[in-house]
Amino acid sequence: MKNILVLIVIAALAVGAYVFFTGSEGGDTLDGAMDKMSEAAGDAVDAAKDAGSAAADMAGDAVDGAKDMAGDAVDAAKDAGSAAADMAGDAVDGAKDMAGDAVDAAKDAGSAAADMAGDAMDSAKEMAGDTVDAAKEAAGDAADDAKAKADEMAKDAG
Repeated sequence: MKNILVLIVIAALAVGAYVFFTGSEGGDTLDGAMDKMSEAAGDAVDAAKDAGSAAADMAGDAVDGAKDMAGDAVDAAKDAGSAAADMAGDAVDGAKDMAGDAVDAAKDAGSAAADMAGDAMDSAKEMAGDTVDAAKEAAGDAADDAKAKADEMAKDAG
C-alpha cells in the first residue's frame, strides 16, 4: 500500500514539474491527470476489495466442503453404533464448529482488509490533491516572478 502512495505522490510531482518547466497554464493538464489518478486509485481499491471477497468466499467454500465430509464421517461412525464412533462423532462435530468459526474469521479479515485499502486510497487521493495544489501555486509564483523579471528587463532596455 505504501508503494501505491509513493507512486501517486511521484506522479503528482512529475505533472507539477512538467507544468513548471514548460511554462504552460497547467490547470487543465493537472486536473486531467488528477482525475486519471483518482480513477486508477479507485480501480485499485475495487480490485483489492474484490480479491479479498473472492479469497474469503473460496475459504468458505473449502471449509463448507470439509464440513460436509466431516458430517458424512460422523454419520458413518454413528451408524457403526460403537462408543468409539460416538466419541469420534463428538470430535468431528467440534472440528466442524471450529471450521465454521475459522470461515467467519477469514471473511471478517477480508472485509477489514478491503476497508483498510479503501481508507488508504482515500488518504492517497487527498495527499495527491494537496500536492497538485502546491504544484499549481508554485508554478503560478514562478510565472509571476518570470513576468516581473521580463517587465523589469524591458523597462531597463527601453
